[in-house]
Amino acid sequence: MEELQEEVIENQEVVDIDLDELARRYEERSFFQRLKDMSKGLNMPRDSREYKMARIELQRLAAPIIAIVVPVVVVVVLIIVTAISGKAKEIIKVDIPPEEEQEPELKEEEPPPDDIEPPPMEEVDIQVDTPNPAPPSDLTPMPSPPSTQVSVKPAEMDAVSLVKSPVRMKAIAGGRTTGSIGARTGGGNGYGDKSTEAAVLKVLWWLKATQNTDGSWNGNKPACTGFALLTFLAHGEYPGSDSPYQKDFGPVVMAAVDWITSHVHTDPSGKCYISESDGNEYAFLIATYAMSEAYGMTQNPGIKYITLQMLDRIVKGQGPTGGWDYKINPASSRDDVSFMGWAIQALKAGKMAGLHPDGLDAAINKAIHCLKTRSFSKTGGFTYTPTQNNTGGRTGLAGVGTLAMQLLGHGSEPEALNGLNVMRTWQPTFNPNNLDPGKPLPGTCPQYYCYYAAQCKYQAGMKKGATKEDESTWFAWNKAMKQLYPSSIIDLPTKVKDWSGKEHKQGYYKNEDKHTTRPVMDTCLAALQLMVYYRYLPTTQTAAGADDADVGGGNAADNAVDKGADVNVNVDI
Repeated sequence: MEELQEEVIENQEVVDIDLDELARRYEERSFFQRLKDMSKGLNMPRDSREYKMARIELQRLAAPIIAIVVPVVVVVVLIIVTAISGKAKEIIKVDIPPEEEQEPELKEEEPPPDDIEPPPMEEVDIQVDTPNPAPPSDLTPMPSPPSTQVSVKPAEMDAVSLVKSPVRMKAIAGGRTTGSIGARTGGGNGYGDKSTEAAVLKVLWWLKATQNTDGSWNGNKPACTGFALLTFLAHGEYPGSDSPYQKDFGPVVMAAVDWITSHVHTDPSGKCYISESDGNEYAFLIATYAMSEAYGMTQNPGIKYITLQMLDRIVKGQGPTGGWDYKINPASSRDDVSFMGWAIQALKAGKMAGLHPDGLDAAINKAIHCLKTRSFSKTGGFTYTPTQNNTGGRTGLAGVGTLAMQLLGHGSEPEALNGLNVMRTWQPTFNPNNLDPGKPLPGTCPQYYCYYAAQCKYQAGMKKGATKEDESTWFAWNKAMKQLYPSSIIDLPTKVKDWSGKEHKQGYYKNEDKHTTRPVMDTCLAALQLMVYYRYLPTTQTAAGADDADVGGGNAADNAVDKGADVNVNVDI
């Protein structure tokens, strides 16, 4: 019996030992305990379990060991080096006499002026018989580019990248989204309706059908491609937009941007130019405007450098008196307002897109000075070229100068207000004899003037605090435009198929003048007017100027988007 009890006790002790060993395996041992066990295991036979476990433990503890040993070694080395090289430094005391305190002379600072004007320029009175402004497509083609041309395009890439980009839209005209377009084509005195939007879509399908396989449009290719690109962008069309038509119109926009970028070069002197342009460079300005719009909406880095180069040429091509002239000639003081209008639209679009070539702000200030002192006319609003004592000249370009003043933040100044008064009785038309009652403009492109007048009247009549006169003037213009433009479009019998095979109506516009071979320009100018309700233009945002009035609300309509607040819109592009 005693032997059995001893055997039980012995077995229990073995079990207890095994349990203690098992328990120790699951204990959280300290670093130094693990280090001790590892050292002990490394001294065991190489084929033993203890030695193998010690090797595994060594691998686990390598990092902690290094983390402890290396700093210790570094500290020891530093102590030794300091002890060897350390010597007593002789301290040289230098007495510095205290500076006599003087009472500072205080000067009262004058507050900065509200608007920085350029230095006054010498006034030159010029008596000019104002000729008919030559439209972009009516000019002599430029000779072929030199064989030594160097393209400024840095690398082959998609002109409009499919990237995620936040687009910040100021509620100045609502924005170019499907919802904003729908809200502003639902009728009302200040807005469009279903018929205006239907006309716009006919134009877009016609432009898609008439685009060349290389991405351009016929006529003056750079100008026509620029006009078409502006028209698609005005409707919010680009790859990845929220438009229900983006699968069809997105590739059209991409091809157009690709065509322009592939035709931008620099000559041996470093001057940027567009091949296949016209001789007077209207086309260069229009294409730059379109590229600035494209970059502003997409923020695509692939077109940033090229667009900046194009804007830089416009800045450097400004004349000494603040205007611009044919060929973007910096030595000319002719100050062509028609030419100047496209230069200013391009620069303002570039600035609002975040593109700032050197000298941009100075160029804008000089342009304001030129408009107010040289291009302004008491009787004509703004004239083709300067007139003696700012009197005389035809009224056709009143809209160009007035819009330029509005875009540059000076829409509330006397010169712009006078321009609005000159255009007060103008009516939208395709007949040059009907624009300004009693003052026909024979042989010219009436839509060229209507394009500017529609924007001027809209901005003045739909801004916050608009006068009753400006408001009623815009309502009258818009009413006539909504009646005339949808009914005047030339519908084609053939329809355009979209990506899914569905057919869509197409149509274009044609002015009743001698210029019958430029349907792209006529059509785009009319369509851009029909999108003035929702067209978000960086150029119409006046936050950078003195006249920071929001357009799109005010007394005309009670719309939350038109209250002047910023609207953040994330767009996949």
